[in-house]
Amino acid sequence: MNLARSARFALAAGLIAATAILLQARGRTEVVPPHQSLSSFPEQLGNWIGTDIALDKDTLAVLGPGDFMERVYADPSSQSPVVDLFLAYFASQRTGDTIHSPQNCLPGAGWNPEQKQIITLSLPGHAPFPANRYVISKGESRRLVLYWYWAHDRGVASEYWAKFYLVKDAIQMNRSDGALVRITVSMFPGEGPDAAEQRVLPFAAQVAPLLNEYIPR
Repeated sequence: MNLARSARFALAAGLIAATAILLQARGRTEVVPPHQSLSSFPEQLGNWIGTDIALDKDTLAVLGPGDFMERVYADPSSQSPVVDLFLAYFASQRTGDTIHSPQNCLPGAGWNPEQKQIITLSLPGHAPFPANRYVISKGESRRLVLYWYWAHDRGVASEYWAKFYLVKDAIQMNRSDGALVRITVSMFPGEGPDAAEQRVLPFAAQVAPLLNEYIPR
């Protein structure tokens, strides 16, 4: 799919989502389920101990209304780099505050994309689901980013499929809530994406079973 067709598809998907959600909003009061604050997400996951990162005002302004958490986790028993976990939960996306793709945010922060592919994550407590694997670089530094969209016990990699399910859930469940899960780790010099992925999967396996406790099913 060329860039023009991709842009048209994205625009069409956005218009469909906006139209459907607007129609639903006019007809019924949206269901906004209660959820635990992301700030209460466990600070210790297995051997990893987390330290919160405060999001600045500019970042929060771009993200819009929602519940956000960014935390770096370190394993004191290992020499591996820290793992950065970012969770973003939007209780409602009817007003146009939809989930932002990391592919749009990371280049703006000076990181250049090197590789992107769809992988399948098989993590405890859930059937396998697709996720994005993204390699980015800045100078001599390289990072591996795993991210996916999560809503109602469903993980998807595609931003377009996330918007499709947003419309579907708004119609069927009268809900427009959803979340982004992003895991980032620095890569060793000369390390390939497969090796970096294998290093971070045990951490992802600690995160996945907890998601439904903080992001309503």
